[in-house]
Amino acid sequence: MDFLRNLFSQTLGLGTQKERLLDDLTLEGVARYMLSERCRRVICLAGAGISTSAGIPDFRSPSTGLYANLQKYHLPYPEAIFEIGYFKKHPEPFFALAKELYPGQFKPTLCHYFIRLLKEKGMLLRCYTQNIDTLERVAGLEPEDLVEAHGTFYTSHCVSPLCRQEYTLSWMKEKIFSEVTPKCEKCQSVVKPDIVFFGENLPARFFSCIQSDFPKVDLLIIMGTSLQVQPFASLIGKAPLSTPRLLINKEKTGQTDPFLGMMMGLGGGMDFDSKKAYRDVAWLGDCDQGCLALADLLGWKKELEDLVRKEHASIDAQSGSGSPNPTTSASPRKSPPPAKEEARTMEGKKPQ
Repeated sequence: MDFLRNLFSQTLGLGTQKERLLDDLTLEGVARYMLSERCRRVICLAGAGISTSAGIPDFRSPSTGLYANLQKYHLPYPEAIFEIGYFKKHPEPFFALAKELYPGQFKPTLCHYFIRLLKEKGMLLRCYTQNIDTLERVAGLEPEDLVEAHGTFYTSHCVSPLCRQEYTLSWMKEKIFSEVTPKCEKCQSVVKPDIVFFGENLPARFFSCIQSDFPKVDLLIIMGTSLQVQPFASLIGKAPLSTPRLLINKEKTGQTDPFLGMMMGLGGGMDFDSKKAYRDVAWLGDCDQGCLALADLLGWKKELEDLVRKEHASIDAQSGSGSPNPTTSASPRKSPPPAKEEARTMEGKKPQ
């Protein structure tokens, strides 16, 4: 009975506090709210779209996305390259791809540094990222600032449940770049970076931080994600009903039927366009451009551009390279063992 009461109250807005905090459902309205006393704690939800201007492809863009360019690996379907069952039988395609996308070859984007700026302003409660490229760390976020929902390359483990021997980043890097499938030195099973494949459990930190973070968040900024992978996609429904939500993305996403969303346990979907819309704002376009536009409205534009220039120069000096990211500059061109929790899944049917 309690379940049904909660279901209908959330779905129909009964017995809940839906206070409108934005004076306008625009980027300008979000900026004014961020500059007010009401907005103190911001959570960022980041997907692959914040890294594309660094030269890292996203997953689902029709012609340029990662899944559209995997023909050379002869996979049964694109997502197989990140499925744990397929990996255990055929690890070679993943490690060939890992060599192309390995962390340390790319510089953070303006979007990453905008999140860093939120931290420096004392506004960042947490950044939840789907990305495994580690660019949030390179941009200056500390482990405490991050929830790497889909894992990290920083450590690796033997896939055998009887072994689980841990290996370092340098050990894994040497294997990948010598084009040798990493094998455990103790039991000869495959060694996998601690990134979360489809069919694996998310890190325990993901679930513990949700419980502590979302009840007190004042603003959600969702950037560069299709919101198709669960349970990450459900995070948009974890915030209080009055909390404004800003989407910076190439297209609108996260819109679901409220009743169906609640029945499936996915939380409240985004509502940008209906007459009942009161807290959701969509800025459509390149993520770097969206963050730059928001920074401009906040009076942070020069500070952000200077931060990008300074940090990229430092990275270039350390690597001995002066080459910038393909599309990122100060003014970007337009354009451990897993927890026993929910597994990472795809919404809908598996591609055939």
